[in-house]
Amino acid sequence: MLQQILRDMYIDPELLAELNEEQKQILFYKMREEQLRRWKEREEKARMEEAMLRKTARRKQSNGKHVQWLRGKDGEVWVWVMGEAPGDKPYEQISEELIAERARQQAQKEAEELWRQKEAEITKKFRDAMAQEKARIVAEKWKIEIEDRKAAKLEEEKIQEELKKREEEERQKGEEQIKQQEEIRAKELYLSLKQAQQHSQHSDDDQEWEEQLRRSKAADEERSHKARRARDEYRRQSLRAIQKGRVAGLSNLFQGTSLNNEQEIKLNNNSATPLLSQLLAFQCSNIWERPSRPFSRDVIIRWFKEEQIPRRAGFERNTNRIAQWFHGIISRQEAEELLMNKSEGTFLVRVSEKIWGYALSYRQQSGFKHFLVDASGDFYSFLGVDPNRHATLTDLIDFHKEEIITSSGGELLLEPCGQQKNPPDYSPLFE
Repeated sequence: MLQQILRDMYIDPELLAELNEEQKQILFYKMREEQLRRWKEREEKARMEEAMLRKTARRKQSNGKHVQWLRGKDGEVWVWVMGEAPGDKPYEQISEELIAERARQQAQKEAEELWRQKEAEITKKFRDAMAQEKARIVAEKWKIEIEDRKAAKLEEEKIQEELKKREEEERQKGEEQIKQQEEIRAKELYLSLKQAQQHSQHSDDDQEWEEQLRRSKAADEERSHKARRARDEYRRQSLRAIQKGRVAGLSNLFQGTSLNNEQEIKLNNNSATPLLSQLLAFQCSNIWERPSRPFSRDVIIRWFKEEQIPRRAGFERNTNRIAQWFHGIISRQEAEELLMNKSEGTFLVRVSEKIWGYALSYRQQSGFKHFLVDASGDFYSFLGVDPNRHATLTDLIDFHKEEIITSSGGELLLEPCGQQKNPPDYSPLFE
C-alpha cells in the first residue's frame, strides 16, 4: 500500500484521517523523498537530452541558421536596463513626474467642481437682479405714455448691458481665483502624496516585510522541525531493526509463510482444534483476486479467511489460541470505549475497514492513539511510521513490547485489552 501511495503521490483523505501525527509526518517525509528522486531523475534526463541537442546543433551549425548575441566592449552579452542607459530618465525623476501629474489632475478635478458651483451662483445672482430691475421699471412706467415707454426700454437695455458687463467681470475674477486655488491645491496634494510615499516606503513596507519575514521564518522552522523529527524517526526505526535482527528483507523472504508439513501433521493430530482444521482448508483453497481497497465487511471477512488465517494472524505464538489483544472488525469509537478505563500502555489490534490490514489502538495518558498496520504484502508493518517488516502480526506486537513505536510518543505495548462480548467480536472472522 505504501508503494502504491508513493507511486500515485496521493493518499485518500479517509485513509489520511486514520493516521496520527507521527504517521502523517513520516509518510510525508517518504513522499518528499520520492519527489526528490523523481526530480533528480528528470533533471538527469533533461541534462542528457540537452547534451544531445547541443551535439546535434554543433553538427548543423555550419549549414544552419543561428542566433548571435550582441556583445559589449567587455566581451559580455550587451544588456540594456531601462532608466540606466544614456538619455533615459532616472527612476526618481519618473516618480516625481508621476506624483506631480497625479496632484495636477486631482487639483484640476476639484477646481472644475468649484467653478461649477461658482458659475451657478453668479448666474443666479444676476438673473435675480435682472428680474428685480424689470419689475421696478414696469411698476414705475406702467402708466406713462407710449413715448415714455421707448425711453424706459432704452433704459432697460442700458441696465442689462451694465449688468452683463458686471457679470462678465465677476466671472473673470472668479476664474482667476479658482485658478490660483487650483495651483495652491496642486502643490498641497503633491507634498501630501510625496510624504505619503516616503512614509509608506519607510514604515508600512518595512513593517509588512518584517511581519511576512517573521511568519515565513516561523513556518520554515516548524516545517524543518517536523521534517527533521520525521527523518530522525525513520532512521532510528531502521537502525533499531538492524540491531534487533528481527526484520524481514524483501517480500520473497515471506513466500513460505504458510504452514509447513510438520505443522500440518501436528495440527491434524490435535482433534480439539476445529478452528485450525478450517485454517488448513482455507490454505488449500484457490487464491482470490482482491480489490485495491476494502468495500464491504463481507470482502474483508473473505480476505481474512483466505489470506490471514493461513498466516496465523491473531494467534498467539506457537499456540492454537486467539491472542488476547486481537479483535474483529470494530470501529475506532468501539476500540476507545474498550480502552477507556484502562491504564497507559494498554492496547488492542482490530481489523481495519480502510486498508488491507489492521489498526492498533493504544491507550496513552492523555487519550488514545491509532496506528495503521499494512498487511497488503507479504509482511506486517506500521503504515508511514515503522520501516521494520515483520513476518507475522504477532512478531510486530512482540517487537513493540520491548521497542517503542515512536520516539516522540514512547509507546510500549504493555497490557493487552481483551474481549467484553460473548461471543467475541472476532467470531465472524472464524465462522
